[in-house]
Amino acid sequence: MKQCTHADALPHPEPEAQNETCPECLADGTHPVQLRMCLSCGHVGCCDSSPGQHATEHHHKSGHPVMRTFEPGESWRWCFVDHVLV
Repeated sequence: MKQCTHADALPHPEPEAQNETCPECLADGTHPVQLRMCLSCGHVGCCDSSPGQHATEHHHKSGHPVMRTFEPGESWRWCFVDHVLV
């Protein structure tokens, strides 16, 4: 089973969310389907089911490897580099 090689390098405690919603969606006038938060810097972006796919875009631009769900009642994390749930 593939493991995430980036989780141990994440900041503790995790960063505060920079926004309550996806700022790129707000600027574009679109609505996020679900939100994700970068565990390196706290950027909040929309999921890949959203028109802008801004969480993935943030990873491509920043190189930050792991994000977590920013949805109430959910607690999973995803590593973009290793393509695994953390």
